[in-house]
Amino acid sequence: MGQRGAKAAFMPNKFVFPGGAVDAADADVALAQPVSDPCATRLREDSSTDLTNALSAAAIREVWEETGQVIGAPGTWATPPADWAEFAAKGHVPDAQHLHFFFRAITPPGRPRRFDARFFLMDAARLQSDPDDFSAASDELSHLQWIPVARARDFNLPFITEVVLAEVAALRRIGPPASVPFFKNDDEDSLFRRIYGASPTE
Repeated sequence: MGQRGAKAAFMPNKFVFPGGAVDAADADVALAQPVSDPCATRLREDSSTDLTNALSAAAIREVWEETGQVIGAPGTWATPPADWAEFAAKGHVPDAQHLHFFFRAITPPGRPRRFDARFFLMDAARLQSDPDDFSAASDELSHLQWIPVARARDFNLPFITEVVLAEVAALRRIGPPASVPFFKNDDEDSLFRRIYGASPTE
């Protein structure tokens, strides 16, 4: 996790996970391998378009930009988009096979900024970089560090991050969860439900 700046327009001073907006080019990024079928099915649920590739690529790109950590597979990327040039220079191509979609939340109406966020989980042992080396990180987040789940609530966290961490703490293994919590706040209703995706027979 890292801390957002005191002058940030969104969530100033809060400790957050690396993340950000999907770029238009993310949909066309070639992944070494995609997310698992259960995750892909759940990412497509309640979505007007299939954002599976774009969301996976965005997650990998944002982790790289904000922490300098590489989620990828060894390989050569001849003509990467501009946002991916430094990632490609590390000798890797983005690889989503170890990302697990495990939470979705839409910001309630009336907030200064609204987002429809998907959260991914991955075993740090799958990183293709030194997990303690943040030298390639941008300056968007300060105080970058690995925080034990049991200690995370000692930090200044957004409410939704506390909810997500509670889900992480309840996991018994790292992999596609049995279902994905979805806090759906639209202009008419605020709902909590779970995304199960297609059944194995569908």
